Amino acid sequence: MSVLFVTGTGTEIGKTVTTAAIAAAELRRGRSVAVLKAAQTGVGPDEPGDAAETARLAGPVTVSELARFPEPLAPATAARRSGLPPVGPQEIAEAAAKLAASHDLVLVEGAGGLLVRFDAAGHTLADAARMAGAPVLVVVEAGLGTLNTTALTALALRTHGLHCPGVVIGSWPAEPGLAARCNLADLPESAGVPLLGLIPEGSGTLPPDAFRAAAPGWLAPQLGGTGPALPEDAGTA
Repeated sequence: MSVLFVTGTGTEIGKTVTTAAIAAAELRRGRSVAVLKAAQTGVGPDEPGDAAETARLAGPVTVSELARFPEPLAPATAARRSGLPPVGPQEIAEAAAKLAASHDLVLVEGAGGLLVRFDAAGHTLADAARMAGAPVLVVVEAGLGTLNTTALTALALRTHGLHCPGVVIGSWPAEPGLAARCNLADLPESAGVPLLGLIPEGSGTLPPDAFRAAAPGWLAPQLGGTGPALPEDAGTA
């Protein structure tokens, strides 16, 4: 797996921190990592974007950003309103392949969810992943409602003929409620794939050294980690 796409079941769900955690775990194993942000929205020209935040947390990764649009909207809408050219799936796939030629792992972070439009033709991250021939990891929420959005995203992945290695909970609460605890057992069934990580809420605010040291314990070996250790009451009512 030299290229891995990272999507979510919605916005503000923990994709960037999850991407950083995977990068940190792989760097700790001695692997070279590149992070590709397909389209950055809602960030000004001189502000750090998601790729830069990943590098801040994870360490020495190669970062690349294909397009940036100032308004916090879907990439296609943001591109149209800004008068800037959109980024298409072929461009994303080609950029990922170029980075893969010189790195052990390329992490491609999407914008929003899997089927958010990137251009006027309606192309999505799913189209880019298919062109790249790459699997798609799904970052999900912990609590009530996540089973439905996770199942819908998994269905969309299957419809597009894409492989999903698993799901990661992008923000696991310090004091999980009943729904979150039960979802640890129910999410793999809804998604049809394993649960590969639990990223503690607030992880992005940790000092970088602490983040890098802790990250492997949040992730399963399939993502370069040593965990995750599930709570003792996982799946219980």
